[in-house]
Amino acid sequence: MENTIKIQMEAVNNSSAWTGNELQTDKSWEFNLSPEQQDDLSTALQVIKDRGLPFAEMTRDDFQIPSLSKTIQGLLDELRDGRGIAVLRNVPVDEDKIGDMEKLFWGLCTHMGTAVTQNSEAGLIHCVTDGKLRPKKGSRGLGDPREISLHVDLSDCVALYCLRQAPDDPRSLFASSMNVYNEILKHHPEYLPRLYEGFIWSRVEPRESETLSSNFKIPAYSTAGGRVTCRFHPGWIRDGMERAGETLSEEEEEIFAFIRELAYANAFPLHLRKGDIVFCNNYLVFHGRDQHGLIDDEDKKRVLLRIWMDLPDVRPFSDEGSIRYGAIRHGNMGWTAAEILSGDYKTPHRRREDGVPEVL
Repeated sequence: MENTIKIQMEAVNNSSAWTGNELQTDKSWEFNLSPEQQDDLSTALQVIKDRGLPFAEMTRDDFQIPSLSKTIQGLLDELRDGRGIAVLRNVPVDEDKIGDMEKLFWGLCTHMGTAVTQNSEAGLIHCVTDGKLRPKKGSRGLGDPREISLHVDLSDCVALYCLRQAPDDPRSLFASSMNVYNEILKHHPEYLPRLYEGFIWSRVEPRESETLSSNFKIPAYSTAGGRVTCRFHPGWIRDGMERAGETLSEEEEEIFAFIRELAYANAFPLHLRKGDIVFCNNYLVFHGRDQHGLIDDEDKKRVLLRIWMDLPDVRPFSDEGSIRYGAIRHGNMGWTAAEILSGDYKTPHRRREDGVPEVL
């Protein structure tokens, strides 16, 4: 039986399809911590420090923050069923105690989802900087002062905790991939079959049993349960195709250029401040950053902490194995803290006969 791809030809008609101007007008995606909530975070952190508990061993039960329960639910609602972007402000910061900030950040995120490894070091928290705290392997240029083009990360959600901003205060940029979808539907619906078909993606230091690029295609757009999902990163796709001995066609280059143009035209600029945490649903939102100046002084370098999370009940998928996990489950990437601590990550991710990661 021929396998036909279901393409949604109706526009996305909910709050996830926004423009930068709309995000500027309605700031309900911003959440500000009260002094009581700040104290709760600091108290929970002190308990962890007193116990000497490494962050990877922490669970939500270890990090009690009762006054934040409604705020955390609000963040999750905004990420899964709202705009796909949310910012938490006024989070306590001591930039001289990175280890403490990692524990605070991790503890908060345990109340939202499950963190997964994000580089070839099997790192669960990535320091976004060009300084001495930068991971030694698998950084892929992360933290460089150069411009970071709009893209998605490989987990359900990316969380970025600003410990120190660069002196010239570069803008972080965010754009709705659902708004882009609507514009494609309006102006170039002929692009959709190719986007739904998907693309090969690159892999970072795969295991010996794994190929250098995915041996299956990951849909750039897909639909299930009446919800559209985006999984599009030009860099990963180009590198993957090159490794597979392929190049983008003229039509594909045209599609990529149109998506980039629409995303930037409707992007929202945000100046991240010390103590801000921004969360993005990678199925709904592109993110990037303007270039900033090179900083020689280590004590003035831009420093963010990054966590990749799986979110509970994030959305339905037409093929969860390829769309949700196809880009991340390879090598030392896509493992939970429990799998790292148990040593299970030393065995390659389990796969279906077609090479797609199994959904366990």
